[in-house]
Amino acid sequence: MSYSKIHINPISPEPTVGSVLVIYTGGTLGMVYETKGKQLVPFNFDQIIDRVPEISRLNFDITFLSLSEPIDSSNMSPEIWIELATIIEQEYAQYDSFVILHGTDTMAYTASALSFLLDNLNKPVILTGAQLPIGVARSDARENVITALELAAAKNENGQPMISEVCIYFNSMLLRGNRSKKRESSDFNAFHSENYPALANAGVRIEYNLPYIKSYEPNQQLTVHKHMDNHVAFLKMFPGISQLVVDSILNIKGLKGIVLETYGAGNATTAPWFLDAISSAISRNILIFNVSQCDGGRVAQGHYETSRFLKQAGVVSGSDITAEAAITKMMYVFGKEQDVEKCKEMLAMPLRGEMSM
Repeated sequence: MSYSKIHINPISPEPTVGSVLVIYTGGTLGMVYETKGKQLVPFNFDQIIDRVPEISRLNFDITFLSLSEPIDSSNMSPEIWIELATIIEQEYAQYDSFVILHGTDTMAYTASALSFLLDNLNKPVILTGAQLPIGVARSDARENVITALELAAAKNENGQPMISEVCIYFNSMLLRGNRSKKRESSDFNAFHSENYPALANAGVRIEYNLPYIKSYEPNQQLTVHKHMDNHVAFLKMFPGISQLVVDSILNIKGLKGIVLETYGAGNATTAPWFLDAISSAISRNILIFNVSQCDGGRVAQGHYETSRFLKQAGVVSGSDITAEAAITKMMYVFGKEQDVEKCKEMLAMPLRGEMSM
């Protein structure tokens, strides 16, 4: 598939220190107000310097690439995740780092998915977006884009990238992508990472939280996985959930796995019909991944009576993984491995720093 590219020639007198490929997928960030139709429309990235003139003053090469059909992030899909991973694979040798401009609603899902698809990554892949369009006066788009670019291009005293993993940058915070969650729809501080510290804080200076950043490993060779199996579903516990609802989900034709969103530290109802439904699903080789509904804390199966049965039945503990990382991890695992026991082992262990042991 061919993509149009726009190269930005920096005007900084300083010598260039690297190259960044910016991939535009769509979303709120790339919208401008059209006076004729009095509506927001996607803008042409040929005009990026007009919208964000500060970009030309950065001392590294920047190239913009737009998907052939930019989408609202609500239409994001595993096929597009694989397309993004493939673009990075194809351009990996040509660029030092990558920034993905993405709608906010599913950004945490995309960041999580890419963290699994991009195996042995040793370059920055930073997702960012905006709560307000770039064509609006109070937009957060400019700061998010500029700082994401600076983070992507940043190197340490040895000339190695400061970041070598998939991240989300938003509102002065750099977060591990597969630890992130969108929590606000009407606040600039939209993304949080309750169970893992921020990797960097961008104030007057960018302060890096080095102990928590994935170590750069120069000898790693990127491997891009291009299969995701979406025969998965969420099952969220709530008081009053009916047997009809649970049975209808657990008996979906072709279902391979369920992310079970439980209460607190991994607890669920102990109603006999529910326990029977879980046992029956597991006996049919449906994997069940226990994830807490709480943003913070972790699943501790067996700590309470209401989770002891889940552990005994063979439900996999998701520890402190987010729901977004859990469902994309399950798609990745089923796309990579057919053996049920091996899939279970992969779900139970951290693959890309997405969960604690």
